[in-house]
Amino acid sequence: MIVYQNTKAKFLDDVMSNDIENIILSVFKKKLLRSTSESEIGSWRESLQHMNNILYDREIPDDCGIAIEFQIPVSSKRMDFTISGKNEKGEEHVILIELKRWSTAEKTEKDAVVKTYFKGGLTETSHPCYQAWSYSALLQGFNQTIYDEDITLKPCAYLHNYVSDGVINDPFYQEYIDKAPLFLKSDAFSLREFIKQYVKYGDDKNILYRIDSGKIKPSKILADNVTSLLKGNKEFILIDDQKLVYENALALAKKSTSERKHVYIIEGGPGTGKSVVAINLLVDTIKAGLNSRYVSKNAAPRNVYEAKLTGHFRKSEISNLFTGSGAFLNTEKNFFDALIVDEAHRLNEKSGLFKNLGTNQIKELISSSKCTIFFIDEDQKVTLDDIGDKEEIIKWAKREGVIIHQGKLESQFRCNGSEGYLAWLDNILQIKPTANTSLKETGFDFKVLNSPAEVRDIIFEKNKIDNRGRIVAGYCWDWKSKEDSRQLDVVIPEYKFAMRWNLSKDRTWIASENSINEVGCIHTCQGLEVDYIGVIVGPDLVIRNGKIITDPSKRSRMDQSTKSYKSLYKKEPVVGPERVARIIKNTYRTLMTRGMKGCYVYFTDRETEDFFTHAILQE
Repeated sequence: MIVYQNTKAKFLDDVMSNDIENIILSVFKKKLLRSTSESEIGSWRESLQHMNNILYDREIPDDCGIAIEFQIPVSSKRMDFTISGKNEKGEEHVILIELKRWSTAEKTEKDAVVKTYFKGGLTETSHPCYQAWSYSALLQGFNQTIYDEDITLKPCAYLHNYVSDGVINDPFYQEYIDKAPLFLKSDAFSLREFIKQYVKYGDDKNILYRIDSGKIKPSKILADNVTSLLKGNKEFILIDDQKLVYENALALAKKSTSERKHVYIIEGGPGTGKSVVAINLLVDTIKAGLNSRYVSKNAAPRNVYEAKLTGHFRKSEISNLFTGSGAFLNTEKNFFDALIVDEAHRLNEKSGLFKNLGTNQIKELISSSKCTIFFIDEDQKVTLDDIGDKEEIIKWAKREGVIIHQGKLESQFRCNGSEGYLAWLDNILQIKPTANTSLKETGFDFKVLNSPAEVRDIIFEKNKIDNRGRIVAGYCWDWKSKEDSRQLDVVIPEYKFAMRWNLSKDRTWIASENSINEVGCIHTCQGLEVDYIGVIVGPDLVIRNGKIITDPSKRSRMDQSTKSYKSLYKKEPVVGPERVARIIKNTYRTLMTRGMKGCYVYFTDRETEDFFTHAILQE
């Protein structure tokens, strides 16, 4: 998606009107269905005037293409300024310019990380050249049009207020300055020459439109690339907050000691790259000679990763990398250098089959390691036993006398990179109010279908592409096939729909080819992803008069996640029902965010179906 697109001539006219920021804001609101910060509006006002000065040159063709706020496919990130046209040989080029109003910066010891003043104080952030290069690489990696039509991308960064001081252009950052040239306050003429080098003729074939509407390459799935990652290959480009969180975590892991321990709490919603960052940290802490482990209470991602690694690494090597959260009951204090705890919101108080062992999993993890890194999303707690939240981690860290750090992942890579879809989902599920009451312009393929058979058929069709479509459901049907494989479980007779739950013997359900013929549940897909997800919402979540009503009694008697709800209601008559309601809402939120490209939903309740259908059509 492109917020503003025009020719150079029209862009210069819009700047000359002295209203360029409001012109862009108007289109921004129309396309993104929200406003933006005064800071961003101010940056348009100032930075685009500088770009106007740069482009005011007859040798830069009037009909070259200009785009402002060009969203990178399958992500929530936007490129500040792009120029499209052809070079002297007639080859198509797009110049990607990261614009900054910075005037000062401080060097750090972290790769591609600097400090500068924004967000109310001195803040660590990606070096502008790394940012421009990473956006370019992301665009190159996902857009088929760029590859098929031989379009060349040229990233750079322009800090129009920054006077050279040997910091922002320190040799420490040279690797990324080479990839995306850096232009400072005194480099206006150099930037102009850079542009003219690649854009001598105009954009008569609408390059940016072709890229924006072009075919998107298949998304990289972490599980499919875990083997390559552990062999030392860089499969994923970390951008912005991902890069910052990764570098901070790696630095903490390297400097932590038994006398000076650290805990790093990293919050991030679905698709923000928690697991990608976690696996990269596992690889690079091991390469640094640290005794590290990837920890997850949820067995599904561990099983999938281990299955992908089988045949490439020895069984002992694999088992030494991935472990469950209950494995630290008797671990020697500070035995590990770093424990990387993914899906930490799923941690339990007690361990063992009967949840009667140990004191507290958070305490045991912190005690066992010099540096403990927790990745959490409190809106993905899906059982009453889940205790992993920020306050609980902070409480135990303080008791253990550990230094506490906090970070956040916000860049969206699932749901077609649509922050709008996730905000809409939070709003409509009444998890938390947001301004997103419409799916228009989110770019994510969300549909409410009239029958479970329609969900099955569309997922079966999508799965033919690359085996990345799956059907999941709320746990509202008994798992009869667990005892008798001839039985079918999720049966909705009025639509002649009948499928089995995921087989208990298959520990890698979401990655197995035959799993397209089975229905998954929250426990087999949390922490993992596919391209297209089909969701069957059972009677445990319905809409009545515009309000979501949750009913744990409608869940299968075999479901353990809310099994103790009756005793909880007696013990905590006010808080108890609220906790149970949140578990059920979180379950469906998690199921509906497993898809990278699309989500197709069937509601067993007609009023709920009508409510969601109307919400989709709402402008």
